[in-house]
Amino acid sequence: MTIPPNALCFGDEFPASGIPCLVHVEGHGLTITFPSDHDEGESRSESVSFSTVTVSAGGLDHDQLVLTWTGSTGPRTLYLKNPAVIRAFRQAAPEHLSRPLEQAAQQVRQVRQRHRTVWTVVGATLVALVLGLWFGSDVLVELAVDRIPVEWEQKLGESAYREFLAGQDVTKDGPAVAAVKEMTQRLAGQVPNSPYRFEVTVVKSDVVNAFALPGGYVVVFTGLMKKADSPEEVAGVLAHELNHVLQRHGLERIIKQLGFVAVVSIVLGNPPGLGGVMKQLGIDLMTMKFGRAQETEADVTGLQLLYRAKINPEGMITFFQRLAEKDEGRVEWLSTHPMSSARADHLKAQLAAMPKPKAEPFTFEWATVRAGLGVPSAAIP
Repeated sequence: MTIPPNALCFGDEFPASGIPCLVHVEGHGLTITFPSDHDEGESRSESVSFSTVTVSAGGLDHDQLVLTWTGSTGPRTLYLKNPAVIRAFRQAAPEHLSRPLEQAAQQVRQVRQRHRTVWTVVGATLVALVLGLWFGSDVLVELAVDRIPVEWEQKLGESAYREFLAGQDVTKDGPAVAAVKEMTQRLAGQVPNSPYRFEVTVVKSDVVNAFALPGGYVVVFTGLMKKADSPEEVAGVLAHELNHVLQRHGLERIIKQLGFVAVVSIVLGNPPGLGGVMKQLGIDLMTMKFGRAQETEADVTGLQLLYRAKINPEGMITFFQRLAEKDEGRVEWLSTHPMSSARADHLKAQLAAMPKPKAEPFTFEWATVRAGLGVPSAAIP
């Protein structure tokens, strides 16, 4: 058959799966052409009168026009799904087939309506599922993070930590190192049953910043210490960074970047080699940014940690106020971090709700620390 078939015919002499055929609608009824059994053989045709045909709706989805009749070789059933053929049949069919055709058409419409309803429900369910996963993703991430041992987290953080320090000018001793060590000890001493042993390194750089890695590894840049007018300001930043570790924010960011499949795998108890996966995906711990909610949580828990360590929490607030001067012209929703001014205001409200702090001074002189970092004496209050 040179023309593609447009129907499927069943009969006693045909295979159980039926045989494709070509249907032409004519004035008297149908002409059905069957393909030859051999490649070089001629196709054969069969004519069917409208008067012998009965009509109904059928097919797997009950959306096809089904014609049945009894021919010279026994009963035949023809399934029509081609819209053009069905339309031609309806137009040419005699009056006695009008009612059966209308009933078949009504059945098809009902089936299509049911299909639309089903697909609407399926679509709505999928949307609800996606939204549920979207809004519930934080819960899944937390479950995944809880399943990761602290020992694995420490190895991951240490690897990135050592790799970073290998290319930096590390300050190994002196007043700045001693000051940071005292701040860290006072803060860490107020974290009962902490699974982390915090390791803080001072790096020579004009960058006014500090960052924390999973497992308890923290880097403080000398630019931060030069910028701070008091040790309480640096302690405030340290408290913030230590709480990124305590809240396992770094792991949360890693899991979110690895994606939903990795999260589910970990939740179900099959943690992959995440270190290797991170490298394959180009996930760099040194460039990952914490989210707005994580930054706010680290601010609040850091303020509380300062309070317990009897370090004046106002140092954290004044430092954010100073940084706010650089935030002018920046739109807050364009940044994953809350603006320093907004952070300072939020911390003021938190501090106002707490009992008056009883601060104890550090044992070192801040002027000596800054002088050791090369800050001109005229710039030291």
